[in-house]
Amino acid sequence: MWHRYRGDGYGEHEDGRAYDGTGIGRGWPLLTGERGHYELCAGNDPLPYLEAMAAMASPGGMLPEQCGMPTRSPRAFCFPAAERLGDAARLAHAEFVKLLVSRQIGHPSAARARFWQRYQGHRAAAQHAFWWPHAPIGGFAAGARLAVALLHPSIVHWGRDGWLATMDMPTSDAGLGFHVAVLDTAALTPGSWVDFTWYRQDSGAWAGRDSPCAFSPPNRAGRSAPGIDPLNPDAM
Repeated sequence: MWHRYRGDGYGEHEDGRAYDGTGIGRGWPLLTGERGHYELCAGNDPLPYLEAMAAMASPGGMLPEQCGMPTRSPRAFCFPAAERLGDAARLAHAEFVKLLVSRQIGHPSAARARFWQRYQGHRAAAQHAFWWPHAPIGGFAAGARLAVALLHPSIVHWGRDGWLATMDMPTSDAGLGFHVAVLDTAALTPGSWVDFTWYRQDSGAWAGRDSPCAFSPPNRAGRSAPGIDPLNPDAM
């Protein structure tokens, strides 16, 4: 199960009292279904997420809005269905049906026609894989160029396979609130990896760490993990 966000206060109190403007947010079956759609798009079987949603239902087969382990009160694993029969409960049921149909046809059943017409179910290959200090990646697909995104103008010092053939690459302003150095990694072979660090152009201060990044192995569907590519919208 997934929560909507950290510190979500929409839900019953810890002792089981109804929500009165404050409470404790718990996991949403709806979000389990959304994650199942993500796994389907990634080439994986969403069956575990369907099974998880089915296990969250009440004895009468009703999916609750929220679901959580009991805390101080000896409540059931899921909140009683009678407490959650509003729109949110119907959304959870709809998400379950959508995921069930999507698994049968092999792609999200709710995909908009204009997107399906554009991509025809084929994932566009990202030309760049982005590494950020706050969201580092451990690998990227072969054939992509590694883009190191930083907040300040910097020089990225990088090499391959344990600092072989080192070189420096200055960042450029992406025009999106960050600076980026695009490393020419497209020609590297699977099994190689990139080592890099950086220093700021204004102060010369080094990052103080090395950041290895390897080529990603194919997933279970035989495809390499994609990168999110803000420099190439057609590959998003």
